[in-house]
Amino acid sequence: MRIWGTHALRALNVPFQDATIVASALVQTSLWGIDSHGIARLPHYLTRLSNRTINASPTMRFRKTAAATGSLNGNHGLGIAVCHFGMEKAIQLAARAGIGIVGIYNSSHCGALGLYTRYAASKGMIGIAFTHTDSLLVTFGGTQPFFGTNPISIAVPYPRREPLCVDMATSIVPWNKIQNARKTGERVPVGWAVDSEGNDCTDPEAAVAVNPIGAHKGYALSFLIDMLCGPLNGMAFGGHISSMYEDINEKRRLGSLVLAIDPRRFSGGKILRAAVQRAIDEVGSQSARVRYPGQPEYIAQRERLKNGIPVNDPLQREIQMWSERLHIAPPAYSS
Repeated sequence: MRIWGTHALRALNVPFQDATIVASALVQTSLWGIDSHGIARLPHYLTRLSNRTINASPTMRFRKTAAATGSLNGNHGLGIAVCHFGMEKAIQLAARAGIGIVGIYNSSHCGALGLYTRYAASKGMIGIAFTHTDSLLVTFGGTQPFFGTNPISIAVPYPRREPLCVDMATSIVPWNKIQNARKTGERVPVGWAVDSEGNDCTDPEAAVAVNPIGAHKGYALSFLIDMLCGPLNGMAFGGHISSMYEDINEKRRLGSLVLAIDPRRFSGGKILRAAVQRAIDEVGSQSARVRYPGQPEYIAQRERLKNGIPVNDPLQREIQMWSERLHIAPPAYSS
């Protein structure tokens, strides 16, 4: 899958480094079991590269604005490559100033935020990331969507290779799960989505929005995250953002905010990793069913490294179509 994804992106003039970063990130996300943001999203990126609403070879411009802050113009490039570069800059700032905060603008869909926070954790930093989306979250107290499923991720390093990490939308499920259900023809569980009148629906074709987590709490988080990602970076918010799937001929113009924090600059920095390990051990001692944040993804990764990434029939057909169109070999499948 990594080889196929890299070749597909290279065939559309994406530079080798960016193609490798994006293909590897999508496969890693699928290995974590996050199929809503994994390799299934690549055909969409290929479509936007083809119609030039994603810039295949952007000239990204970073501007340091203070000792610990910076601004990155993604030049409408692949969001995964843009946000990876942004987190690299945040880590560099944090290495000098103790914290690094980078505001990103003119970006596109950046996939799973845990990619960037875990990357910061792999460098010994605490990673925090926010991004926003178009109107997909039903407004609390209303019947229509306005803000997006605007996610947040936080990752904290600890002695083992895999960091403590939460990566969550402010909705009950990401909108991409509704998109995947539309392709497979499956119904969605009650409580996930609402129709145009704000009523619960299980038909993904009738769904126009997903419900916020914790009712008003998810709505409030989505609202605030939109302000940090959109207006703070000179980008639009809520209903003014172009749709990922419907406005296919418009650039996304998305913003993100990524932070890296050096724990060594704090009074408990030296004991943080040991404390994280102790907390994991103590909650885990309650029951074998208890998981720490990030552990379900690591369990899924071990299983999928052994048995492979599941590819449903609609995705397999998309991969075959793009392979033929781009004159590249499709990945090998096993039953």
